[in-house]
Amino acid sequence: MKEEKLVRCRPCGYVMKESELGDVCPACGLPRDVFEPYREKVSPGRLRFLALDIHPIAIHLSQTFVALVPLLIIFHHLFPDFEPTVIHSVIAFSVYLFPFTLVLSAISGYADGLVRFKTITTPLLLKKIILSVIIITLAAIQVIVFRKESYPWYFLLLSLGSLATAVQLGMLGKHLIDVILPGTLVLRSGKKQVTPAEPAKIPKMSPEEIARRVQEKQAAKAGARKENETNDTE
Repeated sequence: MKEEKLVRCRPCGYVMKESELGDVCPACGLPRDVFEPYREKVSPGRLRFLALDIHPIAIHLSQTFVALVPLLIIFHHLFPDFEPTVIHSVIAFSVYLFPFTLVLSAISGYADGLVRFKTITTPLLLKKIILSVIIITLAAIQVIVFRKESYPWYFLLLSLGSLATAVQLGMLGKHLIDVILPGTLVLRSGKKQVTPAEPAKIPKMSPEEIARRVQEKQAAKAGARKENETNDTE
């Protein structure tokens, strides 16, 4: 099987298959001229694991339950006569399943950290570990004190505390998106710092200029095809 070639947009760092590249970058909209060949530096084994997206899936499950519980409790207090049986059943289901999704998130996050960064002792990851322990503890307490169809003020506070912790985890996770972009590689002690080559400076262009360049390129391609067809006919 032929290996698919990858290309990278120099201004924004977007990486994609060369065969899927159109006239402009899908991320920043600049013409395809700004793309350059790219070779993935991550090993095939790590790529296969990261491609499973186990951690993001587990995180989204947890986010569903952590937001659902306090919102449904508040909704039930505001509208106690609206489908109370259904509301109580959904809250109970969410409360009991929430800790398991958190444990899955923590385990997959641990594995993801080792595969992606080869360590979990960086400052950002340590903060995430601490917050993960806090939210798992809050979820476990909610299971212990939960009484069906009874939601005292302290239970609501526990669920809101879990939601606030989840928001903090999400804010920390947002910063990890930047690790896929080009950066500086610091080698082990005794070796100098290696910085990737400075990308070529791309002039800023307005959307009208980009559209004009795309149209010119398409017209040139159409002219070349027409000329080839004429030559074939002759």
